Amino acid sequence: KQWYQRRVRVDRTPVEPPPTCVAVVGPPRVGKTTLIKSLVKHYTKQNVQVKGPLTVVTGKNRRVTFIECPNDISSMIDVAKVADLVLLLVDANFGFEMEIFEFLNIAQAHGLPRVMGVLTHLDQLKGGKSMNKTKRTLKHRFWTEVYQGAKLFYLSSMSFDLYNNREILNLARFISVMKFKVLSWRAAHPFMVVDRVEDMTAPEVLHQDHKCDRSVALYGWMRGANML
Repeated sequence: KQWYQRRVRVDRTPVEPPPTCVAVVGPPRVGKTTLIKSLVKHYTKQNVQVKGPLTVVTGKNRRVTFIECPNDISSMIDVAKVADLVLLLVDANFGFEMEIFEFLNIAQAHGLPRVMGVLTHLDQLKGGKSMNKTKRTLKHRFWTEVYQGAKLFYLSSMSFDLYNNREILNLARFISVMKFKVLSWRAAHPFMVVDRVEDMTAPEVLHQDHKCDRSVALYGWMRGANML
């Protein structure tokens, strides 16, 4: 007889789990910053300037960190390693651009996190027939590039430099209730998401020599496997 030993799964989730990382990825001028500002406005009722990762409370026991991905290979690799959810923005006027294909290839090499598509600039399309045809074409192309049945949201209009409240509400609800599975690639590769950096060097030392060795404190969350 062959005996199969069942693996015992150990729940290593801490009492206070780290925030969910939501990465906003897309080509230049596709609306990444505007989307983050709209989502933060929905959750906090405040207008903010995006100058780095933003963490907001989305539920009783849930927080979300929004990260805007710059359009360079190094940033894409870092984001693909840490993101729990990727909001992949696609300009409806241009379709799929080079930055989107580059990020998808990088994400597949790092475990392929959950990916959702967001179509922007739909208000610039002329006529309802043209908009519906573009939606169908891009939806099937998105399913081909990611996986069949991948979720795709539409952002059709803006007011006061923010996206439509109803469309942002639907997207925010989906993000708030979404559950994520642990990727085997990340379970074997420990990493740390740093969302705050502080210079701890004494001001007197900096005044005497501004090129001195500095003490820097990094604040963030440890994830993945045990680093020790």
